[in-house]
Amino acid sequence: MNGIGDMPMTAVAREAFQRQIAETPGSEYLFPSPVSTGSKPHITNLRKTWSATLKKAGVPYFALYELRHTFATRLSAGGVADHMVTQMLRQSDAEVFKLYSQAKLGMMREALANLDRQANERPGNWFTERPA
Repeated sequence: MNGIGDMPMTAVAREAFQRQIAETPGSEYLFPSPVSTGSKPHITNLRKTWSATLKKAGVPYFALYELRHTFATRLSAGGVADHMVTQMLRQSDAEVFKLYSQAKLGMMREALANLDRQANERPGNWFTERPA
């Protein structure tokens, strides 16, 4: 995959990309290399950049790739169909999606446990009595 394609995004994301483009006039890259060598005029490794960005923002380190998992989990939790999440992750194999959807099962278990707690907190027989 060459990284070129259509991708829907929120207005906030679009504005962030537009600000980044404005900061790099004359470059065909969204994130040009701060030290252009000619052969690699764009950033090819985000490890140091990501670590420095998190440190500057006061956020504890986490791998950039974890954002992909968070994105998939939030889409699933929001009710987006699995095949759409797979497309938004730009995955051709739905099996890969299973790695990202494990949290969905955890959220379902948590929702059921919450429902169970609420039922146990109600006075009377929750299954046979109707609220007034």
